[in-house]
Amino acid sequence: MSEENMNQQNDAEQQAQNNQPVFDIVRVYAKDCSLETPNIPQIFSKEWKPEIKIDFEAKPLKLNDETYEVDLRVTATCKIGEDVAFICEVHQAGLFLIKNVDEATLDYLLSGVAPNILFPYAREHISTLVNKATFPPLTLRPINFEAMYRSRQQEAAAKSDVANGADSEQAPQA
Repeated sequence: MSEENMNQQNDAEQQAQNNQPVFDIVRVYAKDCSLETPNIPQIFSKEWKPEIKIDFEAKPLKLNDETYEVDLRVTATCKIGEDVAFICEVHQAGLFLIKNVDEATLDYLLSGVAPNILFPYAREHISTLVNKATFPPLTLRPINFEAMYRSRQQEAAAKSDVANGADSEQAPQA
């Protein structure tokens, strides 16, 4: 094989590699962590029968053509009766390099895969903050954001099918 043919083959291989889908974690970081304990020390004298509520939301942000930030907010609120024992909120974020993917795949990576990567870090921050406030340990169960994403997509598709079916069943206009 001539040197020119080898260069052309290398160029073709490089071009093929350049068009491959890419999903890389650039950085994972805590964007904001807070713990509010509005009823300390009185809350410690109450019987510990907590009601714990967990809220979360993932917000993707496009920084440039290939770099995205995903900010996963996880809030744990603990009440004893009507009194708030603590509110712990963590914004765990990450920078992700994503290129050569279609819009549906991009949405899946930002709404399903990235939060799955970030959540264990958020769980650890919440557990540590709550523990340092001397409350009993709080261990959050894993959340499968990819399964939640698929479920939301299926629900949206079903609603769309129902809406389209309802429109098509209407009597034609004369």
